[in-house]
Amino acid sequence: MSDQPHTPVLDRVNTPDDMKGMSDTELRQLADELRAETISAVSQTGGHLGAGLGVVEMTVALHAVFDAPKDKIIWDVSHQCYPHKILTGRRDRIRTIRTEGGLSGFTKRSESPYDPFGAAHSSTSISAALGFAVARDLGGEGGDAIAIIGDGAMSAGMAYEAMNNAGHLGKRLIVILNDNEMSIAPPTGAMSSYLSRLYAGEPFQEFKAAAKGAVSLLPEPFREGAKRAKDMLKHMTVGGTLFEELGFSYLGPIDGHDMEQLLSVLRTVKLRADGPILIHAITKKGKGYAPAERASDKGHATAKFDVITGEQKKAPSNAPSYTSVFSESLCKLAATDPKICAITAAMPDGTGLTKFMERYTSRCFDVGIAEQHAVTFSAGLAAGGMRPFCALYSTFLQRGYDQVVHDVAIQRLPVRFAIDRAGLVGADGATHAGSFDIGYLSNLPGFVVMAAADEAELVRMVATAAAHDEGPIAFRFPRGEGVGVEMPENPELLEIGKGRMIREGSRVAILSFGTRLQEVMKACEALEAKGIKPTVADARFAKPLDRDLILRLAADHEALITVEEGAVGGFGSHVAQLLAEEGVFDHGLKYRSMVLPDTFIDQASPKAMYDVAGMNAEHIEAKVLEVMGVATLEKRA
Repeated sequence: MSDQPHTPVLDRVNTPDDMKGMSDTELRQLADELRAETISAVSQTGGHLGAGLGVVEMTVALHAVFDAPKDKIIWDVSHQCYPHKILTGRRDRIRTIRTEGGLSGFTKRSESPYDPFGAAHSSTSISAALGFAVARDLGGEGGDAIAIIGDGAMSAGMAYEAMNNAGHLGKRLIVILNDNEMSIAPPTGAMSSYLSRLYAGEPFQEFKAAAKGAVSLLPEPFREGAKRAKDMLKHMTVGGTLFEELGFSYLGPIDGHDMEQLLSVLRTVKLRADGPILIHAITKKGKGYAPAERASDKGHATAKFDVITGEQKKAPSNAPSYTSVFSESLCKLAATDPKICAITAAMPDGTGLTKFMERYTSRCFDVGIAEQHAVTFSAGLAAGGMRPFCALYSTFLQRGYDQVVHDVAIQRLPVRFAIDRAGLVGADGATHAGSFDIGYLSNLPGFVVMAAADEAELVRMVATAAAHDEGPIAFRFPRGEGVGVEMPENPELLEIGKGRMIREGSRVAILSFGTRLQEVMKACEALEAKGIKPTVADARFAKPLDRDLILRLAADHEALITVEEGAVGGFGSHVAQLLAEEGVFDHGLKYRSMVLPDTFIDQASPKAMYDVAGMNAEHIEAKVLEVMGVATLEKRA
């Protein structure tokens, strides 16, 4: 026996090519080491854990059988891609994931040739994979296209639109349904029940597997009869009928953690597939790490944690989160108003609706990953006399924009949009930034658009939205903690379209929309030390604008600066339009609008992202000095 220490298999893998000569036994060992490496890395960085642990064996098998990057492996949502990144030349940087200058928490085309398609929103993988397959057959880049889509993502209509089109085109395309019975929240709806029934009847699946082999042994005249009998049996049970009706060959269910079974199936499919095929793999989210397996969300997203205990290391806080403030406010209002109901798209915990769901079960609806349906369903509830609160992240509301326009705004239905994760959100980066909702909602006739400057203002806006039955209304708030202000016990309703004065000053006025108000006040402290005392106002509303307040600020000051946590085309643009129409610029007003820059900002801490955006206190101070000409004078001196 050799006295040489054992070399981990994972240490021999720099790219997937290094796996090609490995035995199946070595690949099983590689999977075990990959799982341990993933747990170790996420314990130090935080991030998405459970989804990645559920696809460790699948990741190893895919890279062992297929030839990435020539073959396009596309992870739906891609929060499960950490093991994939470790195997594709990024192990040395995996502990930088979701940090400034580090790896993205999702697949990203600019990061690696092994990430053929970037994703962080759900249910796009089949459409993208079909695009690659068709491009291949039209003379573009060669190779197979493989989409790995979770059962939660199958609750979105886009997945079926893609499958329907793929079945019609008949191109060679491989779709792996990663069925773990767990998206972020427990999967909702008929599709989840269908998938559960699929693998509940194991004897049928065993019979089906045996029948496939037995039919090939029959003499030719008997094969057609056997095929008809098998099809009749299949239609009497559940089988793969739904997928086969969409034009896919259905294979499964298979054990997504059984390396031997995975390798056998993938090798066969690679060799023989001649059209669209769906492989139905059963996996366990959080697999192989007991704290994740025990967690209600199976370790979906975690802070840094202790590997031994699984205990997360979260910084203590004295202020409540904006999301929890929204949750408590809505629950309190619903206690006295039976018409208030709440809608979320597979994010009851993230949007703060878990408590509402527990207290008012019949009035809370998780519609699955289906934002378009969530918006129109909310419109129907409003038309039916209810007071619906449609709670979505800003980045996910984008997916239902046509419905916001056509089904809500045009009909002036009083849907209340609670827009979480407004502005720059930190570690999730550009894909989850809430940059555009101010612009795309403020452009719609009849919409009321509010932004809370702090958690007390959010309480008032929830109450105002609940009482507003004249048309659609939205209020936005950021991720993270409030500022620790005193909360109103009985919040007064805000007058629609009216802002508030924060402090009176002279020469220059700053009009803030949203939570940058805290940074504005810090800037004012620094400016006062230089003899400049700006007037500060909180707009509260981007639509309708407080015309009287804005025009008074413009008339009484040499300069006016607006500040918002959104892209160009939002609040500041509407203010500029008002000032131009009123002829204010003709009288020499200096106007500046501070908005997010015309670029997508990569992941970092929120403060660091706002540094990149140029919207923290020091940047606001510099903008005031620049518009007043002070900075120019200092440079000359």
